[in-house]
Formats: sequence, structure tokens, C-alpha cells
Amino acid sequence: MGKKTNGVYRPRSDETFMSDRQREYFRDKLLNWKRGILRESKETLHHLQEDTSKLPDPSDRASSETERSLELRTRDRQRKLIAKIDEALKRLDEGTYGYCEETGNPINLERLDARPIATLSIEAQEAHERREKVYRDE
Repeated sequence: MGKKTNGVYRPRSDETFMSDRQREYFRDKLLNWKRGILRESKETLHHLQEDTSKLPDPSDRASSETERSLELRTRDRQRKLIAKIDEALKRLDEGTYGYCEETGNPINLERLDARPIATLSIEAQEAHERREKVYRDE
């Protein structure tokens, strides 16, 4: 019934794919990831709200503006990642989570564990990347 590492459940390929227990595992994983991102996002927002115009040294202000720019890019990446997590949670609710968007086949559990927002199997992802490279090179 799933492998336990230090008392923690891990999905296994010899279980029924996307059983209740596996879905619960991935839902918890996604929700915990989202909570962590939201926590980081609040910290980023706090840093962005700090007033840097009071820094007397122009190089300090420039450095601060560079940091703000990086924080804005980080915040944008966080926003996009949260949207992908929400999409994965929706697929869990719909019963389509864990299945490749292109082939309909189950996505490898190790891949889902490493990248729980994955929508493509490794094979479909590699084919997608090869097609992208061909278009980019033309």
C-alpha cells in the first residue's frame, strides 16, 4: 500500500494509479507547495513596499532598484506557479490529474512526485521540446 519513508507515505507503481490515497498525497503536496509560495510572496511584497527613495547614495539606490526588479520577476514567477498549482488541484477534482494531456496515459509517479504540476509524460514532454527546438532553429 505505498512505500513509507520515515513514516511518510510515498506512492508506488504497484498500487492502483491515482487511488484515493495517491490523490490525497498529491493534493497535500500541492497545497503545501502553494502555502510555501504564498508565504514567500508575502515576504517579497514586504520588501517591495520598503521605501528606497530615502537612500542618500545613488549607488545604494541603484542596487536597491536592481533588487526590486529581481523581486518583481520572482513575484511574477510565483504568481504563474500558483496558477499551475491551482490547475493541478482542479485536475485532481476532475479526475484527470496524473494523466498525460497528449496521450491520456498515466504520468510516471516519480515524475509527478518531482514535478506535481506536470501535465505531460516524459515521452510527450521530450517530443514537445524537440518540436520547439526545430521551430526555434528555423
